[in-house]
Amino acid sequence: MAKVPRLISQLFETEIFIKIGNRNFQIPRDIFSSPGNSPNFFSLGFAVFFATPGEVFPGLDRQNLLRPPAVLPPSVPNRSAEVFDQLLHVLQGYPIHIRNEEHRAELLRDCRYFHLRGLEQKLISHHISYNVPRGKSEIIIRLEDIRQSGVSFVAGASPFDRFPLEGWVHYARPFVDESAYELIIEVGDECTQIDLRSMRADFHGVANAKITSLFNVVANKMNLPTNVPLGLVMRSGGAAALPVSPGNTPLSDAQVKIRIEHDAHILLDGDEYHLDSDPGFEPHDNLDLPDLSTTRTPLGFGSDCGSATTTQHQSSAAASQYSRSSSRPPTRKRKRRGSLDDFGEWIIRKAQWRLRVQPRMDAKGGMEIVLVAVKLEALSGQRGRNTARAFLS
Repeated sequence: MAKVPRLISQLFETEIFIKIGNRNFQIPRDIFSSPGNSPNFFSLGFAVFFATPGEVFPGLDRQNLLRPPAVLPPSVPNRSAEVFDQLLHVLQGYPIHIRNEEHRAELLRDCRYFHLRGLEQKLISHHISYNVPRGKSEIIIRLEDIRQSGVSFVAGASPFDRFPLEGWVHYARPFVDESAYELIIEVGDECTQIDLRSMRADFHGVANAKITSLFNVVANKMNLPTNVPLGLVMRSGGAAALPVSPGNTPLSDAQVKIRIEHDAHILLDGDEYHLDSDPGFEPHDNLDLPDLSTTRTPLGFGSDCGSATTTQHQSSAAASQYSRSSSRPPTRKRKRRGSLDDFGEWIIRKAQWRLRVQPRMDAKGGMEIVLVAVKLEALSGQRGRNTARAFLS
């Protein structure tokens, strides 16, 4: 009889037996020992197998037992055995080749189902690199994949910062990254609209809620007071009842301030777009783009320089000489545009932004977040959007 408790305790030291889909798995217990992977679906959902020995078979009289009752291994029929096998492969330390975004979505879906948070952070789409010109390590990650615990603010991170509290938002993937990197968020799904006259951005749908949440997290990390009057909060039924808007955070107005510098990569209506000047924060600066009708000099794009008479023969000769030069790289297609007032608004299909925190220069005072463009894929209004449409296949 004394052997029964010892036999039961041995069952809790052996592998986990479980059926996923149509396959049986024998899983070592220490495979979930990595940070973030415990507690999980198995330790929480199957107490009959993974609780303490005293809690097994509640209500059963153990005094006259010769052996534990025979039971079938737990089964999870609504999950894919193939996907789960790949997750185990990664948990054992092997790399995995993610074929496409659909494949990644399958892996992440089952990570969340089995509550493997550490493994999920390894599999989310991201890119970490060292930016030599900026002298910083950067991480690009989608807005919807950001977790509150990984957000941080680094003040005075650049010699160009003019104020003590100036700096950039950083991010480290929870359970995975040992240090934080300068954050570049990627916002897709055609949910952003920017006004190039005021240099402001509007977010719609889920992106609006996510960007508002992110701004609140940064404000909390900086210990900033709320900018919503207490009377308004109480009258509206609490902070949770306020409209979801970046304007209800201490770091932004309802429309988020943006900055598009000359080094931002822009695709406008499918064509690469170059800025030859830095429009900065001013709403009426010009985008002084080169005129394709002017003569190309041996150094690249030339200008009229006040000359009103340039013959077609001279332009053709200069263009021919430019094209014959094998030592010069081919020029990229550029679009001729005027000032920011000529643009109005852009619809942003995808964008990558850095998050800069700086003091406000208006009467409100305090701090604000400015989204600094890294890469934009834009449509110039409804016509550009219709041009990008495809017929159903």
